[in-house]
Amino acid sequence: MYLTMNRFKVKKGSEEAFEEVWRSRDSHLNTVPGFKAFHLMKGPEAEDYVLYASHTAWADEASFVAWTKSEAFRMAHKGAGSNKDMYMGPPELEIFETVQSVA
Repeated sequence: MYLTMNRFKVKKGSEEAFEEVWRSRDSHLNTVPGFKAFHLMKGPEAEDYVLYASHTAWADEASFVAWTKSEAFRMAHKGAGSNKDMYMGPPELEIFETVQSVA
């Protein structure tokens, strides 16, 4: 499995609007080969922001890279910059590859 994670520092008071953006967008992920799962996670609060993380699981790195070059990716991310006033800076991308799996 290949996991990509974006961490978002959402300004306090913008949490509901941020969550609504994610609930209402069409990610097109279900149409992408190699897509396994998506989760939007709400984390701890700091003094001036709330931490969120989006986790997307892929079959492998090639599936993720193909997604980033696809029309589905462009459609899912159109207008993403219009919400930047909700964030304390850009999202931070982190990528993880499975080294052990227990089922």
